[in-house]
Amino acid sequence: MEEKVREALERIRKVLQADGGDVELVEVGEDGTVKVRLKGTCAGCPFAQMTIRMGIERELKKTVPEVKKVVAV
Repeated sequence: MEEKVREALERIRKVLQADGGDVELVEVGEDGTVKVRLKGTCAGCPFAQMTIRMGIERELKKTVPEVKKVVAV
């Protein structure tokens, strides 16, 4: 599952990098929880939680059905 998550994040990363941000995979838990760290402009953005929920989490769940939730660390 971790490899699938990494591949999906690479696609998402391109969109974030276009706006000066980035995302780093921290951990993929056995329970389907994916921990990520937002970087660059995304780290301090007031819309960071929306980016995680509506962007990263939605895309990961669509491409990797085993993902249950995405949390920022």
